[in-house]
Amino acid sequence: MTDAREPGGPEAEELEEPQSGFTTPTTPALMEYGRRWWQGVKAGELGAMPIIVGLIVIVVTFSILDDKFLTERNFTNLLLQMTAIATMAIGIVFVLLIAEIDLSVAYVSALGGVVMTLLLRPEDPGWPWWLAILVALAITTAIGFVHGVVITKAGVPSFVVTLAGFLIWSGVVLILTTQYSTAGTIRIQDKTVVGIANDFLSEVQGWILALAVVVGYALSQVRTAVTRRARGLDAKPTVLIALQIGGLAIVTAAAVWFANKDRGVPKVTLILLVFLVAWSFVATRLRFGRHVYAIGGNPEAARRAGINVDRVRIMVFMISGFMAGVGGIMLASRLRSVATNTGGGNLLLLVIAAAVIGGTSLFGGVGRVVSALLGALVITSITNGMDLLGLASGTKFVITGLVLLAAVLVDAYAKRRRAARGGV
Repeated sequence: MTDAREPGGPEAEELEEPQSGFTTPTTPALMEYGRRWWQGVKAGELGAMPIIVGLIVIVVTFSILDDKFLTERNFTNLLLQMTAIATMAIGIVFVLLIAEIDLSVAYVSALGGVVMTLLLRPEDPGWPWWLAILVALAITTAIGFVHGVVITKAGVPSFVVTLAGFLIWSGVVLILTTQYSTAGTIRIQDKTVVGIANDFLSEVQGWILALAVVVGYALSQVRTAVTRRARGLDAKPTVLIALQIGGLAIVTAAAVWFANKDRGVPKVTLILLVFLVAWSFVATRLRFGRHVYAIGGNPEAARRAGINVDRVRIMVFMISGFMAGVGGIMLASRLRSVATNTGGGNLLLLVIAAAVIGGTSLFGGVGRVVSALLGALVITSITNGMDLLGLASGTKFVITGLVLLAAVLVDAYAKRRRAARGGV
């Protein structure tokens, strides 16, 4: 699991001190850095290693079992399927970072999609698409605010409050969809909204996006290294930074090339990347992000340090509500409709599993926003592969549950190892 104090985490850039064995702030040699990384792994700082190993196993397994898994068409479908889950999982990452839980996220997302769809109906009231989306997101954000206030001011555990929200908002979705449609399904007729998850970038636009991702990552890594060295802290070796940038460039180029062989990179993927960058900046560069990690690590210590713990918690649940609304709009756009069963099924399981599998600790204080993307890639790949194999719903639930359990066990193991060495 990813520790907030490892290189790349928000605490690393400002709080990490040079570890024993280094008497100068210069960048350690690549071999020495590798040795320190391995020591960190043994101490419970697993980073993205479980995700990488898991992805390799998933790709190899499903490629052997079904030759359609690695086709261009299925790859593009995988990008579409994972986007909404990753988007909602971003909000769950923030919630888990403060050691809370949000069980209402699936039906809050459904409510966002339903409200937007109802406002877009030409006969009543026929609002502009952008205003319908803003109202839907305002409502889901307000729901997060209500959840946060009840949790912080009334002292009710988040599990209970959001479980009640799960029931309440599922009922509201059912009431709204049946009231405005006898068939229980309401179609989206606005082309712009439908295009959110059904339009694709051109080949040129796809390559521009790939270039932007690689350049942005490179600038971020270089800036972090320069900043750490200026503060007298250990930084990644230049060779390692170059290898990471090159690796990302290869993966990104391969993904865009593969997607362009089918329909292209989905536009909704670009939207997801924008949110990932924005929320990563909030979590790692702003004071609010540092407060989130501090509260997750030790809420009482954070309170004594002058952090308004209640306000941060409320804002975190507002973020969860907002991102749930965004994900709900993406889902509604992809399906071109909403229905009585919107938000049901295994959506809640997939969203929470994405955050946990991606490396966000259930114990709070450990994880990164990018965990949502990595975890969504893993859990969606598993779901996609099982769908191709035509497995029964019961079997898919069992396998998904086992994967989630494995991720939690890895998290618990990492926490024990960190505690054994005196970490968080």
